Amino acid sequence: MSPETEQTKTFVSLYRRAFKEYGASALWSSSPVPEPTCEDALAITLSLRVEGDLNARRLAEQIEKACRAAV
Repeated sequence: MSPETEQTKTFVSLYRRAFKEYGASALWSSSPVPEPTCEDALAITLSLRVEGDLNARRLAEQIEKACRAAV
């Protein structure tokens, strides 16, 4: 598997985890997409930071890091 594919799998996994763990509390104004892009993943990070707890903020940081690595 190429590094690019691995990084894509990483941010997709983190994106899905964010909705599973924080969908009702921090991501209530967003809807998950079936095949998220890096832009979709980055779009939820602000909500995670503002509406979520410290763990949500850390998850936002992980999503941003994974998206940077995928570019």
